[in-house]
Amino acid sequence: QVQLVESGGGSVQAGGSLRLSCAASGYTYTNYCMAWFRQAPGKERKEVLAIYRGRTIPYYADSVVGRFTISQDNAKNTLDLQMNSLKPEDTAMYYCAAAPWREGPCALWDTRYNYWGQGTQVTVSS
Repeated sequence: QVQLVESGGGSVQAGGSLRLSCAASGYTYTNYCMAWFRQAPGKERKEVLAIYRGRTIPYYADSVVGRFTISQDNAKNTLDLQMNSLKPEDTAMYYCAAAPWREGPCALWDTRYNYWGQGTQVTVSS
């Protein structure tokens, strides 16, 4: 059974940085698509931010490319999201998600992910 637990959220001023971690168990990174999503207040759907699968090239949404970096920490067995140059519009609940990889690119839609963490809140003030 895949289990995901996020940590690292908090409040920061615009321009600041945060590092989110997703402690994962019950699977291997190469067989799963691992993603970070966020859901802003009042938004119905979760927005994909970055996707990681083993040794493939990570995917980044246009809204975060150049500012966010997704990576795997082998020592801690976590999937991390380094967030730099944060903006007030980055304020949201951030989620780690996983889905078994079948073939081709990993999905960009939240409905395609089977496993979710509980979320961690990120608040960016201006």
